[in-house]
Amino acid sequence: MKLFSHYTGKRKTHSLKYVKHWKILAISLLLTGILNGLARETPEKVSAASPNISEQVNQQVYEIANLVTVRIFSESASGSGVIIQHQGQAYTVLTNDHVVVDRKEHNYTVLTADGKTHIAKLLPSYQFGNLDLALVQFTSYQSYRVAEIGNSHQLSIGSAVFAAGFPNWHWINSNSIENTRNWGRKALQFTIGQVEMLPDRSLGNGYQLGYSNDIVDGMSGGPVFNSDGKLVGINGRSKYPLGGIEVFRFADGSLPSQAVFQQMEALSWAIPIGTFERVNYQDREPDFFLGFLLLNSDLL
Repeated sequence: MKLFSHYTGKRKTHSLKYVKHWKILAISLLLTGILNGLARETPEKVSAASPNISEQVNQQVYEIANLVTVRIFSESASGSGVIIQHQGQAYTVLTNDHVVVDRKEHNYTVLTADGKTHIAKLLPSYQFGNLDLALVQFTSYQSYRVAEIGNSHQLSIGSAVFAAGFPNWHWINSNSIENTRNWGRKALQFTIGQVEMLPDRSLGNGYQLGYSNDIVDGMSGGPVFNSDGKLVGINGRSKYPLGGIEVFRFADGSLPSQAVFQQMEALSWAIPIGTFERVNYQDREPDFFLGFLLLNSDLL
């Protein structure tokens, strides 16, 4: 997707022999001061530092991602999800509502880490309100890894994050792309990045975690992990959306400033797992979900 510069301008050409080093330094300091001033005017936290992650950590988190990330197929579309619960033969998958919404059949196929497919059903999700979250369930006698829930409230600017999912398309070259629907598990993409923004207010549909990882069509619903391999978010929005600033309307209806919008649109966005926990947990032991009731209800 084409990225747009935030500003353009022309400068007069001067011979290098007439340019003093101190003048260049002064201009650099002035620009730095202006940019820092703009940053202080907004409540959002932004950082451009790169995380220093060892190859061992990368490999460990990748192995977890490969085991718990699933691909969700409907007749007309596909997306990603993450296994969050196992009760008896039932496995519950957390994904985005936009991955499974408006599918007339309400029947899905889930592709697991061993390459097997399972018929799945959409669980009632009234508790999510307008959050872009949904639960899908399949049954199997096989044993599958369940993601360990992390603490998204402990994330800070610069925290390393890892995102996984199944892109729907693969670019062969600049002129042609291939649909990955028949690729199965081979389409899995694992990206490494860091937290860049943590707005004090949530965007619409629960999005409140901005990160540098590249997320593309099909990776929606896939997991975001911290460096311990724990689930801290759910992918959902990619960089530079076509909807422009309206996509970044806050839940209270207000819009960000133009400067903040330019920072936001350069990031991928996830729903923090803490948001899911807040609507799903009741006054019970912390390792029980409201989904436990759904798993044992006569609705299934």
